[in-house]
Amino acid sequence: MTLLFDLPAAPSVPVLGSEASYPVRRIFCVGRNYAAHALELGNAVDREAPIWFNKAPAALCLSGEVIPYPPGTSNCHYEMEFVVAIGAPAFRVAPEDAMAAVYGYAAGLDMTRRDLQNASKAKGYPWDTGKDFENGAAIAAITPAADFGAVADQRIALVQNGETKQDGTLSDMIWSVPELIADLSRMYHLAPGDLIYTGTPAGVGPVAEGDLLEGTIDGLEPVRLDIGGAE
Repeated sequence: MTLLFDLPAAPSVPVLGSEASYPVRRIFCVGRNYAAHALELGNAVDREAPIWFNKAPAALCLSGEVIPYPPGTSNCHYEMEFVVAIGAPAFRVAPEDAMAAVYGYAAGLDMTRRDLQNASKAKGYPWDTGKDFENGAAIAAITPAADFGAVADQRIALVQNGETKQDGTLSDMIWSVPELIADLSRMYHLAPGDLIYTGTPAGVGPVAEGDLLEGTIDGLEPVRLDIGGAE
Protein backbone atom coordinates (compact mmCIF):
# COMPACT_ATOMS: atom_id res chain seq x y z
CA MET A 1 0.00 0.00 0.00
CA THR A 2 1.31 3.45 -0.91
CA LEU A 3 0.84 6.32 1.50
CA LEU A 4 -0.75 9.46 0.12
CA PHE A 5 1.95 11.62 1.72
CA ASP A 6 4.87 11.43 4.14
CA LEU A 7 4.58 12.62 7.72
CA PRO A 8 7.41 14.33 9.60
CA ALA A 9 9.54 12.14 11.81
CA ALA A 10 8.70 12.11 15.51
CA PRO A 11 10.26 15.10 17.28
CA SER A 12 13.18 14.40 19.58
CA VAL A 13 14.91 16.12 22.48
CA PRO A 14 18.70 16.27 22.99
CA VAL A 15 20.12 14.32 25.92
CA LEU A 16 22.72 16.18 27.93
CA GLY A 17 26.21 14.71 27.57
CA SER A 18 25.18 12.32 24.80
CA GLU A 19 24.98 12.20 21.03
CA ALA A 20 21.68 10.36 21.41
CA SER A 21 18.32 12.10 21.39
CA TYR A 22 15.04 11.18 23.05
CA PRO A 23 12.17 10.61 20.57
CA VAL A 24 8.84 11.96 21.79
CA ARG A 25 5.80 9.69 21.63
CA ARG A 26 3.21 11.53 23.74
CA ILE A 27 2.99 14.61 25.96
CA PHE A 28 0.94 14.47 29.15
CA CYS A 29 0.40 17.56 31.32
CA VAL A 30 -1.03 17.96 34.80
CA GLY A 31 -2.92 21.06 35.87
CA ARG A 32 -3.27 22.74 39.26
CA ASN A 33 -0.32 20.90 40.82
CA TYR A 34 0.97 23.89 42.78
CA ALA A 35 -1.48 25.28 45.34
CA ALA A 36 -0.52 28.95 44.91
CA HIS A 37 -0.93 28.74 41.12
CA ALA A 38 -4.36 27.13 41.43
CA LEU A 39 -5.44 29.88 43.80
CA GLU A 40 -4.13 32.69 41.59
CA LEU A 41 -6.41 31.45 38.80
CA GLY A 42 -9.37 31.15 41.16
CA ASN A 43 -9.38 27.34 41.26
CA ALA A 44 -9.97 25.10 44.25
CA VAL A 45 -7.03 23.15 45.65
CA ASP A 46 -7.61 19.50 46.49
CA ARG A 47 -6.00 16.07 46.57
CA GLU A 48 -8.92 14.24 44.99
CA ALA A 49 -7.08 13.38 41.74
CA PRO A 50 -4.63 15.03 39.35
CA ILE A 51 -6.14 16.93 36.42
CA TRP A 52 -4.69 15.71 33.11
CA PHE A 53 -4.62 17.13 29.61
CA ASN A 54 -2.54 16.34 26.53
CA LYS A 55 -0.45 18.13 23.95
CA ALA A 56 0.41 16.59 20.61
CA PRO A 57 4.10 15.92 19.87
CA ALA A 58 3.70 18.51 17.08
CA ALA A 59 3.43 21.15 19.83
CA LEU A 60 7.02 20.51 20.91
CA CYS A 61 9.73 23.12 20.35
CA LEU A 62 13.31 23.12 21.58
CA SER A 63 14.97 25.57 23.90
CA GLY A 64 16.67 28.46 22.10
CA GLU A 65 14.11 28.79 19.33
CA VAL A 66 12.43 31.99 18.21
CA ILE A 67 8.72 31.27 17.94
CA PRO A 68 5.94 33.45 16.51
CA TYR A 69 3.34 34.85 18.86
CA PRO A 70 0.66 32.12 18.75
CA PRO A 71 -2.31 32.67 16.44
CA GLY A 72 -5.89 32.92 17.67
CA THR A 73 -5.06 34.54 21.01
CA SER A 74 -4.41 37.93 22.56
CA ASN A 75 -3.44 36.54 25.97
CA CYS A 76 -0.75 33.85 25.72
CA HIS A 77 0.85 32.91 29.05
CA TYR A 78 4.11 31.24 30.08
CA GLU A 79 4.03 28.36 32.60
CA MET A 80 7.39 27.06 33.82
CA GLU A 81 7.42 23.29 34.42
CA PHE A 82 9.51 20.31 35.55
CA VAL A 83 9.31 17.65 32.84
CA VAL A 84 9.66 13.90 33.44
CA ALA A 85 10.85 11.71 30.55
CA ILE A 86 9.68 8.09 30.75
CA GLY A 87 12.25 5.46 29.82
CA ALA A 88 10.63 2.13 30.69
CA PRO A 89 7.11 0.67 30.40
CA ALA A 90 4.79 1.40 33.31
CA PHE A 91 1.22 0.19 33.72
CA ARG A 92 -0.69 0.18 36.98
CA VAL A 93 2.44 0.78 39.02
CA ALA A 94 2.40 1.78 42.68
CA PRO A 95 4.00 5.09 43.66
CA GLU A 96 6.84 3.29 45.42
CA ASP A 97 7.73 1.55 42.14
CA ALA A 98 7.05 4.41 39.74
CA MET A 99 10.50 6.01 39.66
CA ALA A 100 11.95 2.92 37.97
CA ALA A 101 10.17 4.09 34.81
CA VAL A 102 11.96 7.46 34.68
CA TYR A 103 14.69 8.10 32.12
CA GLY A 104 15.43 11.71 32.99
CA TYR A 105 14.21 15.23 33.55
CA ALA A 106 14.10 18.54 31.71
CA ALA A 107 13.03 22.16 32.13
CA GLY A 108 9.97 23.00 30.05
CA LEU A 109 7.42 25.68 29.26
CA ASP A 110 3.71 24.93 28.95
CA MET A 111 2.57 27.87 26.81
CA THR A 112 -1.14 28.59 27.23
CA ARG A 113 -3.65 30.59 25.21
CA ARG A 114 -5.30 31.74 28.42
CA ASP A 115 -8.22 33.54 26.81
CA LEU A 116 -9.17 30.41 24.88
CA GLN A 117 -8.68 28.20 27.92
CA ASN A 118 -10.85 30.47 30.09
CA ALA A 119 -13.60 30.53 27.47
CA SER A 120 -13.57 26.73 27.31
CA LYS A 121 -13.59 26.37 31.10
CA ALA A 122 -16.55 28.75 31.40
CA LYS A 123 -18.61 26.51 29.11
CA GLY A 124 -17.35 23.23 30.54
CA TYR A 125 -15.51 22.41 27.30
CA PRO A 126 -12.12 20.69 26.96
CA TRP A 127 -8.99 22.87 27.10
CA ASP A 128 -7.57 21.68 23.77
CA THR A 129 -7.50 24.99 21.90
CA GLY A 130 -6.01 26.78 24.89
CA LYS A 131 -3.26 24.25 25.49
CA ASP A 132 -2.49 22.21 22.37
CA PHE A 133 -0.96 24.36 19.62
CA GLU A 134 2.27 24.68 17.66
CA ASN A 135 5.26 25.63 19.87
CA GLY A 136 3.09 25.23 22.95
CA ALA A 137 5.45 22.79 24.69
CA ALA A 138 9.00 24.10 24.90
CA ILE A 139 11.72 21.89 26.37
CA ALA A 140 15.44 21.98 27.13
CA ALA A 141 17.89 19.09 26.91
CA ILE A 142 17.07 16.07 29.06
CA THR A 143 19.34 15.24 32.00
CA PRO A 144 19.45 11.51 32.86
CA ALA A 145 17.85 10.72 36.22
CA ALA A 146 21.07 9.35 37.70
CA ASP A 147 22.82 12.65 37.03
CA PHE A 148 20.01 14.73 38.52
CA GLY A 149 19.51 12.77 41.71
CA ALA A 150 16.39 12.68 43.86
CA VAL A 151 13.52 15.04 43.15
CA ALA A 152 13.37 17.17 46.30
CA ASP A 153 13.33 20.92 46.94
CA GLN A 154 15.16 22.08 43.81
CA ARG A 155 14.34 25.67 42.87
CA ILE A 156 12.12 26.26 39.82
CA ALA A 157 11.95 29.80 38.40
CA LEU A 158 10.99 31.81 35.33
CA VAL A 159 12.58 35.11 34.27
CA GLN A 160 10.84 37.31 31.69
CA ASN A 161 12.98 40.03 30.15
CA GLY A 162 15.33 39.94 33.15
CA GLU A 163 12.59 40.04 35.80
CA THR A 164 11.80 37.02 37.96
CA LYS A 165 8.13 36.12 37.59
CA GLN A 166 7.89 32.57 39.00
CA ASP A 167 9.92 31.27 41.92
CA GLY A 168 9.21 28.08 43.84
CA THR A 169 10.53 24.62 44.64
CA LEU A 170 9.68 21.17 43.33
CA SER A 171 8.64 20.21 46.86
CA ASP A 172 5.71 22.63 46.44
CA MET A 173 3.98 20.18 44.10
CA ILE A 174 0.65 18.89 45.41
CA TRP A 175 1.16 15.55 43.64
CA SER A 176 4.72 14.19 43.73
CA VAL A 177 6.43 12.73 40.67
CA PRO A 178 5.90 9.08 41.74
CA GLU A 179 2.26 9.82 42.53
CA LEU A 180 1.76 11.42 39.11
CA ILE A 181 3.36 8.49 37.28
CA ALA A 182 1.32 5.99 39.28
CA ASP A 183 -1.94 7.83 38.60
CA LEU A 184 -1.26 8.21 34.88
CA SER A 185 -0.27 4.55 34.62
CA ARG A 186 -3.75 3.53 35.78
CA MET A 187 -5.16 5.01 32.56
CA TYR A 188 -2.38 4.54 30.00
CA HIS A 189 0.36 2.08 29.19
CA LEU A 190 3.25 4.48 29.71
CA ALA A 191 6.27 3.79 27.53
CA PRO A 192 9.63 5.26 26.52
CA GLY A 193 9.04 8.50 24.64
CA ASP A 194 6.28 9.75 26.94
CA LEU A 195 6.83 13.18 28.54
CA ILE A 196 5.01 14.39 31.66
CA TYR A 197 4.79 18.14 32.33
CA THR A 198 4.20 18.33 36.09
CA GLY A 199 2.55 21.71 36.63
CA THR A 200 3.66 25.28 37.31
CA PRO A 201 4.26 27.51 40.35
CA ALA A 202 2.42 30.79 40.93
CA GLY A 203 3.34 33.86 38.92
CA VAL A 204 2.15 32.93 35.44
CA GLY A 205 1.51 35.85 33.11
CA PRO A 206 1.22 37.08 29.53
CA VAL A 207 3.96 37.26 26.92
CA ALA A 208 4.35 39.85 24.19
CA GLU A 209 6.25 40.07 20.92
CA GLY A 210 9.94 40.58 21.64
CA ASP A 211 9.88 38.87 25.05
CA LEU A 212 12.73 36.65 26.21
CA LEU A 213 11.80 33.83 28.58
CA GLU A 214 14.33 31.84 30.61
CA GLY A 215 13.22 29.03 32.90
CA THR A 216 15.57 27.36 35.35
CA ILE A 217 15.47 24.32 37.62
CA ASP A 218 18.43 23.52 39.84
CA GLY A 219 20.48 20.74 38.24
CA LEU A 220 18.95 21.01 34.75
CA GLU A 221 19.71 22.85 31.53
CA PRO A 222 17.66 26.08 31.38
CA VAL A 223 14.89 26.46 28.83
CA ARG A 224 14.98 29.67 26.75
CA LEU A 225 12.39 30.99 24.33
CA ASP A 226 12.17 34.15 22.23
CA ILE A 227 8.72 35.41 21.30
CA GLY A 228 8.87 36.80 17.77
CA GLY A 229 6.28 38.68 15.77
CA ALA A 230 2.75 37.53 15.11
CA GLU A 231 2.28 34.68 12.69
